[in-house]
Amino acid sequence: MYVKSIGVLKQELRSLKITVIPLAFYLLCCICSTPCAGQTQTARATESIRWSREILQQKPDWYSGSEAVRIADNLLLYQRDNGGWTKNTDMAKVLSDEEIKVLMSKAEKEDVSTIDNGATFTQLEYLARVYEATEQKKYKESFLRGIDYLLEAQYENGGWPQFYPIRRGYYEHITFNDGAMIGVMQLLRDVAQKKNPYTFVDPARRNRAAKAIEKGLHVILQTQIKVGGRLTAWGAQHDRFDFSPQKARAYELPSISGGESVGIVKYLMAIENPSPDVIRAVEGAVSWLDRVKITGIRVDRVKDASMQKGYNKVVVKDPSAPPLWARFYAIKTNQPMFVGRDGIVRDKVSEIEEERRNGYSWYVSSPQELLEKDYPQWKRKWGTTQK
Repeated sequence: MYVKSIGVLKQELRSLKITVIPLAFYLLCCICSTPCAGQTQTARATESIRWSREILQQKPDWYSGSEAVRIADNLLLYQRDNGGWTKNTDMAKVLSDEEIKVLMSKAEKEDVSTIDNGATFTQLEYLARVYEATEQKKYKESFLRGIDYLLEAQYENGGWPQFYPIRRGYYEHITFNDGAMIGVMQLLRDVAQKKNPYTFVDPARRNRAAKAIEKGLHVILQTQIKVGGRLTAWGAQHDRFDFSPQKARAYELPSISGGESVGIVKYLMAIENPSPDVIRAVEGAVSWLDRVKITGIRVDRVKDASMQKGYNKVVVKDPSAPPLWARFYAIKTNQPMFVGRDGIVRDKVSEIEEERRNGYSWYVSSPQELLEKDYPQWKRKWGTTQK
């Protein structure tokens, strides 16, 4: 909070020919953290937290405050009749009357929902925290509707599509991309195990959640890609019927994912008393990630005014750089794949068009922590040996 000195205030008052009478009000506006009448709704909105994963990283007492409650009320407006939410929307923004009217419209309420880009399971975790802090029944009811949506959206074989009700196309594939299915399963596992802040969930839904993650585990084990009889990792999306890795957008071809596989392995590692099948899945994926790591390079963002984003992603040789992994690997050869909107595989990221080169994450670093920290701890705990 910025407080002006009395001397500065007096000089400003004299220059504006303001009398002493409104001085107290002026002082209050300058030192008070509460917006005064002259501040606009837009200004208040810019001071608010944005909707992102950071919204789940606030201190516990924050979720009982007015800002947290305002955002929770927003989520009730954004929630669709099927119980889910849309994606890529700042649900923490201050809504205008017109925006509220649109959200309440029949077309909006009856639209499909998604688990892509953290949608729905993030909203549910947030609502559970606010309900735990405030005990306002409306947040509990909204949460339970959302859980019912996730349980209904699951395929009979245990996978989850990206959109539900089903949107035809690649959206109907079993979706690991961007942590979609794993995000759902982590939430349902916490619900099934009655972890905070989900202790309010009734036994019937907890039991359904437990069955859902059991079926989901079956799909994870079935979709792990084998090459030459050897387990590797997972694709970003898999066919809902035969579990084969599938294409999504033109630049997202069937492949083994160096990124999405990390979240899957971490989920498997969190299973207590893992079965031999789970142990084999973890060992196979970790071994594969270790084999395909890329050393001796780093990726720099070089300022370039001629580029649409103002920079260009450039791969630079650097023997001291930490390891990287490609987002996608060719299934039979383990060669990194870089693909533009033309759908043609290139060997180097520099060979694809500027828009996809600079607008997509072609390299990831997340497997490093998994290999160097998480896996050794897991291995010591369960005394596993390489299969």
